[in-house]
Amino acid sequence: MTPAPTVTTHADSFDPQVTDQSVLSLEVGRDRFRFMVQDKSGRGSYLNDYTFPSLLTDRSMTTILPDVFREHPVLSAGPWQEIRIGVNSPSFTLIPTPLFRKEYAGSYLALMRGSALPAHEFAHSFDHEAEGFQSVFNLEHPLADFFSEVYPLQRLTFVHQIGALIQATADLDRYALTPDNVYLFFEDEFTTIICRSAHQVRYCNRFGYRNVQDLTYYILYVLDEQGLNPDLIHVSLYGEITPFAEAYAEISRFLPHLLFGQIPPSLLLSPEFNDLPDHRYLSLFGLGLMSE
Repeated sequence: MTPAPTVTTHADSFDPQVTDQSVLSLEVGRDRFRFMVQDKSGRGSYLNDYTFPSLLTDRSMTTILPDVFREHPVLSAGPWQEIRIGVNSPSFTLIPTPLFRKEYAGSYLALMRGSALPAHEFAHSFDHEAEGFQSVFNLEHPLADFFSEVYPLQRLTFVHQIGALIQATADLDRYALTPDNVYLFFEDEFTTIICRSAHQVRYCNRFGYRNVQDLTYYILYVLDEQGLNPDLIHVSLYGEITPFAEAYAEISRFLPHLLFGQIPPSLLLSPEFNDLPDHRYLSLFGLGLMSE
C-alpha cells in the first residue's frame, strides 16, 4: 500500500514533466517526510507532508520511503536542476570555519556525543559561508545510498535540519525591526532555539523536554545567559505548535512579545500555499532558501 500524504498542496500550473529548471527540497526525520518543489521562477508550487507514527511501525525510514517514491508523479520525476535534502539526525555541532578541518568531522561529533559514530553512520558537513561556520552532523549510509540510487548522477546537497533553520532565520532576521530576536522551532518533544543579534547567530541548540515547566525553565535560562530580557525580547514560534498547545500557554506567561512566526520574506510561494499555517514548515522553507 502506497502511503498517502497528510498534507498536500500544489499549483494547478505545476507540470511534473518539466523538472530540469525546478528545485526539489526533501526533509527526512525519524517519522516524518516532507518535500517541496520550486518552479523555474523560484516559487514554491508543490508540497507534500507525510507522517509515520513511530508507535505504529518499527520500520526504518529507508524501508518506508521506497513505497512513497515508487509511483509518486513528482518524486519519481527528474532530472532536477537541484536537489536539497534536509536531515533531522540526532547529532550536530557548529564549528567556526577557521577552526574546521574536514578530516576531523567525525571527531567533532564524537566529542559532542561522548562516543564514536556507529558503523552505519558517517559525519557530513555543510558550509554556512555567510555565518562563518560549518555545521557537522551524522548521516546514515543507508539513507544517503537510497537517495543516490533514486537520483543517480545528480548532485545531492545534504543539510541538517538545524542548518535549514539557520538559513530561514537569517532571512527572517534580515527584515526584523529589532536588533535581538529569538526563534523557537518545535518538533515532537524537542525544541530548537536560535538567538540572533545584529543578524548574527549568537546561540543555537536543540534540547528535549518532558514537560512544559522544563521547557519554560530552559528557555528562560538561555535568555538569561545571553543577557536578553524576557519582558522585551521578541520571540517567534515555529514548527509543530498551535495556539491551543500547553507549551504555548505556559511560555506565553513569561514572554509578552511571543508570536507565531511568518514565512521568510524572500521565499516565493504559490497562492495555494495560503491555506497552510505560516509557521509550520520553517525548516523545509529554509531548504528552499539555500541558494539565496
